[in-house]
Amino acid sequence: MDSFWLAVTTLGRDEVFIVVLALYTWLVRPTGGRDLGVAFALSYLVNSALKYGLNEPRPFSADPALASDAARATAGGPGLPSGHAQMAATLWGGIAAQVRVGWVWAVAAVLIVLIAVSRLALHVHYPLDVVVGLLLGAAFAALAARTHFPQRDALRWAPAVAALVIAAFMPASAPREYAVGLGLFAGFWWARPDFRVPDTAAGRVIVGVVGLITVFAVYFALAALPHSVRDLGLVRALRYGVLVLVAVHGVPALLRRWLPRAEPVPAPSQVAARV
Repeated sequence: MDSFWLAVTTLGRDEVFIVVLALYTWLVRPTGGRDLGVAFALSYLVNSALKYGLNEPRPFSADPALASDAARATAGGPGLPSGHAQMAATLWGGIAAQVRVGWVWAVAAVLIVLIAVSRLALHVHYPLDVVVGLLLGAAFAALAARTHFPQRDALRWAPAVAALVIAAFMPASAPREYAVGLGLFAGFWWARPDFRVPDTAAGRVIVGVVGLITVFAVYFALAALPHSVRDLGLVRALRYGVLVLVAVHGVPALLRRWLPRAEPVPAPSQVAARV
């Protein structure tokens, strides 16, 4: 069963989250994808802060034979809370809470439970790690469903700039997850989806395939930077911020035929003036 649970736990990798967030934003709910992305980044930052702040051991810390080499390779950093469980609950729970369709809830629940159980079956987390991760993920999923993060005037750029400034002044010894989370936050906060989802099945396929090829081409190109450069806090944050902006702005610009511009939403002041 080890190989089965390793396959399941792979669904909690960063690359899978990138694919799901991109497809959801392009093909289902553009503005919802942006709000979910902000909540996801905040969840990622909270998880990283708790992990390294609490510094709790994993089950195999005392007995390395408890988990296989392949299982231990999926376990980065300390144990509490489980990142796989928390981020799966944030992403899939956030999508289900935004869409509010019965079968989506069912699929989300199955995926979240399977990923959470995989962490226990592989002996890389204690039950408390997983439970805390699920509870935190549920909280951020609710945030993604109930909150539209403001982005008018200074509120569009100030939080994103603040995140990058923090990344720039982080010590070199800081865990890489901090810069990744700050970059995701800056990118999603700044992003402003201005497109409508494709009208046809063919359009959805073209957007999904070409969009993902574009995003991962940028992802691997940025990962190819020299270690001395890409591991700097600010550079790492910018890599992930740029990746988000390529997905939200670059791909729609490239595929404008299938992702047409949406009608601009008037500012509250403009609506009041009309009334």
